[in-house]
Amino acid sequence: MNLTDNPILSAENVSKSVSFAGAPLNIFQDVRFSVAAGDSLAIVGASGSGKSTLLGLLAGLDTPSSGAVMLAGQTMSALDEDGRAALRASHVGFVFQQFQLLPALNAMENVMLPLELAGRSDARASAKAILERVGLGTRMTHYPRQLSGGEQQRVALARAFVGAPSVLFADEPTGSLDSETGAQIVELMFAMNAESKTTLILVTHDESLAGRCGRQIRLNGGRLQAASA
Repeated sequence: MNLTDNPILSAENVSKSVSFAGAPLNIFQDVRFSVAAGDSLAIVGASGSGKSTLLGLLAGLDTPSSGAVMLAGQTMSALDEDGRAALRASHVGFVFQQFQLLPALNAMENVMLPLELAGRSDARASAKAILERVGLGTRMTHYPRQLSGGEQQRVALARAFVGAPSVLFADEPTGSLDSETGAQIVELMFAMNAESKTTLILVTHDESLAGRCGRQIRLNGGRLQAASA
């Protein structure tokens, strides 16, 4: 369903099950789709439908029970944990509902961290530039506890985009924010996504937010119910 030529990301008959009370519990079955470079895709569905689980599989944070996920031409399940981590470091950025900033690091240091881990010599200059881009030029030395929720999510966006990822995974990025702040973060995320030409994979239960994406897929009853082009 909705397969593209030379996709940056694809799921090929992906299923995921876990053991529950000694019996297998299917979270979803035979999910199949692909995403072209630069596209935006929303994964929607009711709470508990497996959206975040699917996102974790697409990002290589978990492995499917069957089927395969391919990112940037590589089959994730064919790689060991270190190999998947290296692939993520090269191609992936993340934005989460709960920000996931390191409390002992200030805004600048949080954004610098992935570049430093990659051995980049321009970590500080790049972090400074992107923090200014997200409107935090005067807040770089502040720690997460000193920042509002919206400011923390701006730091998270800066950290996600600073490495110029091929794919940005966003899991309910406005879920912890009030509606006004959430709307500001959405505008900023889509503006930065357009500037960087990054592929955006967004998990949300917010239909209006999903509608901002070029395509949508819906998980219902453990299956891919529908997709919109």
